[in-house]
Amino acid sequence: MELTSFKSIHKIALPAIIAGIAEPILSSTDAAIVGNMPIHATEALAAVGVVGSFLSMLIWILGQTRSVISSIISQYIGAGKLNEVDTLPMQAILINVSLSILVLGGTYFFAGDIFKLLKADGQILEFSLSYYKIRVWGFPFTLAVFAVFGIFRGLQNTFWPMIVSAVGAILNIGLDFLFVYGVKGFVPAMHIEGAALASLISQIIMAIMAFVLLVSKTDVNLRIGKAWHPKIPKLIGMSGNLFLRALSLNVALLMAVRSATNIGPEYIAAHAIAINIWLFTAFFIDGYASAGNIYGGRLYGAKDFDQLKNLVTKVALYGVGVAFILMLLGWLFYEQLGLLFTQESKVLSVFYAMFFIVIMVQPLNAIAFVLDGVFKGLGEMKYLRNLLFVSTFIGFLPTLFLTQYFHLKLIGIWIAIGVWLLFRCLGMIWKFKSNYLFTK
Repeated sequence: MELTSFKSIHKIALPAIIAGIAEPILSSTDAAIVGNMPIHATEALAAVGVVGSFLSMLIWILGQTRSVISSIISQYIGAGKLNEVDTLPMQAILINVSLSILVLGGTYFFAGDIFKLLKADGQILEFSLSYYKIRVWGFPFTLAVFAVFGIFRGLQNTFWPMIVSAVGAILNIGLDFLFVYGVKGFVPAMHIEGAALASLISQIIMAIMAFVLLVSKTDVNLRIGKAWHPKIPKLIGMSGNLFLRALSLNVALLMAVRSATNIGPEYIAAHAIAINIWLFTAFFIDGYASAGNIYGGRLYGAKDFDQLKNLVTKVALYGVGVAFILMLLGWLFYEQLGLLFTQESKVLSVFYAMFFIVIMVQPLNAIAFVLDGVFKGLGEMKYLRNLLFVSTFIGFLPTLFLTQYFHLKLIGIWIAIGVWLLFRCLGMIWKFKSNYLFTK
């Protein structure tokens, strides 16, 4: 089967694009809706930015099982041994949900202290707590969905995750308008708590849909079994490396939030807009990372290195091509994108002064995300961990401290993010050339 053709790649990539942007759409919709509330819009938008960054950190850290199980199942398919997967999928889901419940219990009662560390105070802290203590209950459902999506991806299927994600995103948008603004005489306006409730309901519905489709559309063994599957230690080891990788990744993202919050309310509000747009574009490009992950693992399992090299070249080029389209759209709708999230002139002024950097890092975004997906499919979790350590602690943090020393404010924060992405790109390009480009 020709896995590197335009048709084969986009059969995986296009549905994965829609599936991948579900989580950033949940956060972006909340930000856009609350950012246009008639009162306390700036503080509410800032709170969504603070909580959204923290929740993204938790999801990225604990959601790594998705990539690992996708990689393992893909390699088993490539080796023609899918029947040996057995009880692994349900055990992976169990591990994900158990971890999410532990984290929920560990953060719920200390949320105030956590957000104070991110420099939230006053009205922003109050809104952050109100938003988080509702939305966090959707966390176990989100991680369960991630694990199911990993199973589908390993089976070379991104169509059903696309359906689940699309329904979740559309439902969230509708419920946001309903709960935030209310309907006179029927539904009271719940403001920022309404945005959190809309996300929670959407996440629950997505989890129910994901499991129904897993049962009805696949032949995956849904037994947990009495003993751990032999590949569970490998799954835990690979997940552990990605766990540590995600920790260092989120050190960068949370330090960015902390720095922006420390500058002032309008700066964290503008950063919230920028990070939501950046995440949206990153997960849009991530569709090609999914193709690289799914087919890369399969080709590696089959030891077909010629097709593997061809695949990496093509998905990287497609990702960069999409990045340039996103750059063009960013320039064309520069002002409209800001107005989509808020009408506050001070916030818009800060946002417009720095948004050009978000646009310019898109090609780096594409290469970083696409190659990241490929390397996960190849099982290179340890290298990805080490590369993120270097990118964060040698690239991002020194750049952040230097730019803030020279009072570059939000522009400096996003210069540091650009340096962080550059380190990741160069590290993965070097690794692939060294270890796979000349493999026979």
